[in-house]
Amino acid sequence: MNKNIIFEEETREDAISQVAKIMMSAARTAPKAKGVDHLRIAFVEKQGRDELVIEMRRMVEAEDADSFFLRDALNLEAADGLILIGTSIHVMRLNHCGLCGFANCDEKEEHPYTPCAFNTGDMGIAVGSAVSIAADMRVDNRVMFSVAMAARNLGLLGQDVRIIDAIILSIKGKNIFFDRKRG
Repeated sequence: MNKNIIFEEETREDAISQVAKIMMSAARTAPKAKGVDHLRIAFVEKQGRDELVIEMRRMVEAEDADSFFLRDALNLEAADGLILIGTSIHVMRLNHCGLCGFANCDEKEEHPYTPCAFNTGDMGIAVGSAVSIAADMRVDNRVMFSVAMAARNLGLLGQDVRIIDAIILSIKGKNIFFDRKRG
């Protein structure tokens, strides 16, 4: 082999790492309600992804998750990268809001596991910003709540982060998220 040639397959790990870093930056700089940032953003390396696959399978076996988690675990095994974006739950102290379903922030605070609508909204905008970078860079990606639930179970973003989305990344000749069998 010619030592002056670098084949594409040899660059995938670095490419995923570079794209993931830009995706995380895009998520971090996405607009936030009142300019307050409650997001936790992380890239999960191969060993961490393997732990998530094990947890997803355990969840199905324990009947804590639907069978499609097994299909999603296969996608995670085949993936080249994973980004987790989560938020802790904090009231935003906006007068006359009620978007969370409660009359005001004081009433909402009596229900600490009910998210403030702005926390989830901020996280959604961040996820959208991140996946738009992946799309711009032609990296196949899929947002999977199944992987996010396993990440929450394992406390990967910390115990205070109760709402998480997982973005699986892949650089292959065929999109691994196509032709998935129903779970």
